[in-house]
Amino acid sequence: MENPFCLHYLNDHDAVLRFNGAPTANFQQDVGTKTTIRLMNSQLITTEKRFLKDSLYNEGILIVWDPAVYHSDIPKWYQNPDYNFFNNYKSYRKLNPSQPFYILKPQMPWELWDILQEIAPESIQPNPPSSGMLGIIIMMTLCDRVDIYEFLPSKRKTDVCYYYQKFFDSACTMGAYHPLLYEKNLVKYLNEGTDEDIYLLGKVTLPGFRTIRC
Repeated sequence: MENPFCLHYLNDHDAVLRFNGAPTANFQQDVGTKTTIRLMNSQLITTEKRFLKDSLYNEGILIVWDPAVYHSDIPKWYQNPDYNFFNNYKSYRKLNPSQPFYILKPQMPWELWDILQEIAPESIQPNPPSSGMLGIIIMMTLCDRVDIYEFLPSKRKTDVCYYYQKFFDSACTMGAYHPLLYEKNLVKYLNEGTDEDIYLLGKVTLPGFRTIRC
């Protein structure tokens, strides 16, 4: 997002979720300054050398997820995680005992994948959903309304993967490993906003789970 109005608009939200190592410093005008929740994958916690020292990871509620084997139970997953982040997790908890830091239930990504497969017109790759889609589900659980930005690309559509890195790959938008296309179809179906909001702002508005009546 590159908009001088974004700073105040995003900060006016009751809660803002950010992903992995996404910063606000030097990008405040575009992404605001508020961080309420930070959802990180286990690869970052395992391999990011600055994780235990960088103040970026001391703001907001932290949640880590690890792509477990399909519907693996917790004991089996603990013995064989995709990334063995547990040592760094323990070290972080010792250094920051008052920092809220949670581990996402390993079955949750696959429960979401089952839903994506159920509504897909064909078989999809057996890979876990993206951090983006997991974050959407977390916020739909906590909030009555969820605004999502650039998950469905606006007219500014580019191959830039992250606003804070000069890394280009169309797979970040269309998907390669994660079932992104099916995730986007589901989000578009649930959208309560307008097509104009998507085209101009990349904005989707979803209802929270407690407001949905089936």
